[in-house]
Amino acid sequence: MILRLALASLRARALTVGMTILAIALSVMLFLGVEKLRIGAKTSFADTISGTDLIVGARSGSVQLLLYSVFRIGNATNNVTWQSYQEIAARPDVEWIVPISLGDSHRQFRVMGTTQAFFDHYQYRQGRALELFSGAGLDDLFDTVIGSDVAATLGYAVGDPIVVAHGLASFAEHKDQPFRVSGILAKTGTPVDRTVIVSLEAIEAIHVDWAGGARAPGQPTPVEEIRQMDLTPKAVTAALIGVDSPLRTFTLQRAINEYRQEPLLAILPGVALQELWGIVGIAETALMVVSAMVVVTALIGMMATIFSSLNERRREMAIFRAMGARPAVILGLLVLEAVAMAALGAVLGLILMYLVLVVTQPVVDSTFGLWLPTEAPTLRDIFVLLAVIVAGAIVSLAPALRAYRLSLADGMMVKT
Repeated sequence: MILRLALASLRARALTVGMTILAIALSVMLFLGVEKLRIGAKTSFADTISGTDLIVGARSGSVQLLLYSVFRIGNATNNVTWQSYQEIAARPDVEWIVPISLGDSHRQFRVMGTTQAFFDHYQYRQGRALELFSGAGLDDLFDTVIGSDVAATLGYAVGDPIVVAHGLASFAEHKDQPFRVSGILAKTGTPVDRTVIVSLEAIEAIHVDWAGGARAPGQPTPVEEIRQMDLTPKAVTAALIGVDSPLRTFTLQRAINEYRQEPLLAILPGVALQELWGIVGIAETALMVVSAMVVVTALIGMMATIFSSLNERRREMAIFRAMGARPAVILGLLVLEAVAMAALGAVLGLILMYLVLVVTQPVVDSTFGLWLPTEAPTLRDIFVLLAVIVAGAIVSLAPALRAYRLSLADGMMVKT
């Protein structure tokens, strides 16, 4: 009986009720969407590098080593000598190793020297390998493979020349040894997109005529002569390591951290990423608070709508009372109406969220490299929907109690 009355009352005020339900639906969609975005961002952040067991660099802090070796942020306190790198690479428990040399830049993008092993072993998003969008790899000494953001921002295409600048904020350029864009990587959503990749030998080649951070006086060495030189590096900035067995990871890490020839640090990428997320992840808390406030605002709007309708419904309530309805029925009627609106809004918000997610997922993935999960609603999602419904019942208590207290005489009074 009371349910039928509640549904009839909602139909009688279809426009107002529909706008209220839409407001709740949009707020729920925003809240759940932010949650999906948060999970996607955290997962993508954690999957910036995967399949790598250890990162090795000069002894500093784990976050600092992670920042400059993976995210290309900041600088190393020191380099790793080539001899130490070779000794680590020769260990029987090292399955593969990728050297990284940093220091130069190109129009605010970091230049990274490495080997073919980087393209073979660097993985992201739970095992995805790097892929070329166009062009080829590092076939020549002065070839470079650039990330998708570098190509998009600077308008580069395969075959275009690139001049590398010495250092990160230097006006000195290696103009006498320009590079050629040989390939452009597909979008990954990782710092690789903002990296100019060259060979380790190329890093040595462009610094043949440099000493102490400055160009040596005199005529530059001809490129043909440089190509004939021994361009084995003297040091690298860091190295990515894959261990032949996970059981040996900690043994190798301890051996590198206790390396006597020079102070080195080996870190677990996953642990360092979680530590870094703990620092930068405060933004996700702020975003969740803002989206929660949007839901609260929508519920308060629903309460205001019920309050504003009370004056129009005072005669209706009085007639119910005159027909024998108990005050508890009036109270239950308004609460049930609010619960129905909150439930419809919550379910509609969930549906809208998945519709938007399905439409935008490929665009977000290709544009930002951010993968938004579309799996079935989780227990957290269901808890959010139930919380919205319960909150709707709670905020309706204030206008319901007001209607409960309305007297029969007050309801039947005609105001002039």
